[in-house]
Amino acid sequence: MKIKSGMVFNISKLTQLKWVVVFRVILGLSLFLKGIQFIQDKSEIRKVITDSLVLREYFWLQTVIPWLNILCGFFIVIGMYTRLMTIIQIPIMIGAIVFVNSKHGAFEGESNLALSIVILVLLLFFLFVGGGNFAWDQVLRKEDKANHANE
Repeated sequence: MKIKSGMVFNISKLTQLKWVVVFRVILGLSLFLKGIQFIQDKSEIRKVITDSLVLREYFWLQTVIPWLNILCGFFIVIGMYTRLMTIIQIPIMIGAIVFVNSKHGAFEGESNLALSIVILVLLLFFLFVGGGNFAWDQVLRKEDKANHANE
């Protein structure tokens, strides 16, 4: 059975699309802004951690998670180490879905379950796709190739 070349899913062509950059920037900004929100309102994350039977012993998470959100969000926006940043963020988002948002219904006023699931899906997408062609990683790779070609 032959498959036409146009029907095969090619991930390298997907990374060349400009809309991928828009979603990467939206993902990075949402993580960055959530980190800022956690720092401004420490009681929100503190309450989540102390209310959880599993996370109660890991009080240091209330300091680490906001800074990881800010750092990873910034790097995802500029497209630097995108896959590494998504690997760091995936367990945090799974924890947000399991420990925080699952207590509320998906459609309750205070619930961010749908948003958390969308962010998790985007994190998984960029784990496989990477930053794309319009990423700082690509700029550095081109400079590195040019430097090696001149030697």
